[in-house]
Amino acid sequence: MSGKTLTRADLAEAVVRKVGLPRNESQELVELVLNEISDSLARGEQVKLSSFGSFGIRQKGERIGRNPKTGKEVPITPRKVLVFRPSNIMKDRINSGRSRRTKAAE
Repeated sequence: MSGKTLTRADLAEAVVRKVGLPRNESQELVELVLNEISDSLARGEQVKLSSFGSFGIRQKGERIGRNPKTGKEVPITPRKVLVFRPSNIMKDRINSGRSRRTKAAE
């Protein structure tokens, strides 16, 4: 792994380079997309992005956990968690270690 983190600014810069939108419009576009995804998830809707994967919310029930330092049992309250399931295309890209662009260049 390279250790690099992809940020909102990186996404906006990619839109500038690939689409040619001005920088401020690219940043607004990235924000709108991310806000729409998070708003949909907050409403309990599933978000599916073709060739990428799907995001959803799962309800976790109350359970008993253990404090690793003291060993004392502690109740863990019920909560909702965000889950991501990658598409088969994404799994293949990750496991092959190569991007589509690399394959096309050969």
